[in-house]
Amino acid sequence: MSYAPAAPIAVVPPAPGSARLARTLWVLGFVAGLAVLVGTFLSRDGHLERLRGVVDRMSPGGDAEAIGTAAGIVFWGSLAALLLVIGVEAVLLGAVMGRRGWARWVLVPLLAAHALVTLLAAAFLIPEGDSANYVLLLWGAQLLLSLAGLILLFLPASNAWLKSRRAR
Repeated sequence: MSYAPAAPIAVVPPAPGSARLARTLWVLGFVAGLAVLVGTFLSRDGHLERLRGVVDRMSPGGDAEAIGTAAGIVFWGSLAALLLVIGVEAVLLGAVMGRRGWARWVLVPLLAAHALVTLLAAAFLIPEGDSANYVLLLWGAQLLLSLAGLILLFLPASNAWLKSRRAR
């Protein structure tokens, strides 16, 4: 028997309300963005047909197979770029919630890049008709929710929580 005290167990402080709200806003933004991607995927035939027309107008007299390939590259590339940005943001949000303060700084330029990727993808993925309004609304909601969540990660309570990891 030993009279040595038990090993100390590091107590992990719970995330403050601002960090929990930031996570919720980011997740809601992910849901909005993924809803657009799922809807776009489900209506891909209409998008691909419209993009074939766009490519044909840009380079008239092209081979039908080349036009179809170019339209497919534009469509799938746009979807993949948006999905990649959302995936990287989700991984970084997980890192932030694991109290890695550097990840929130990486989210700043990544959110700006997300806005640029969304603008580029909008040229190819916004459908014709009334559904275009819903796509724009969801993309706008995604970016605004993500921005609000990012701002919350820099509030004093979140900042102190993230920095308390280093104090151990």
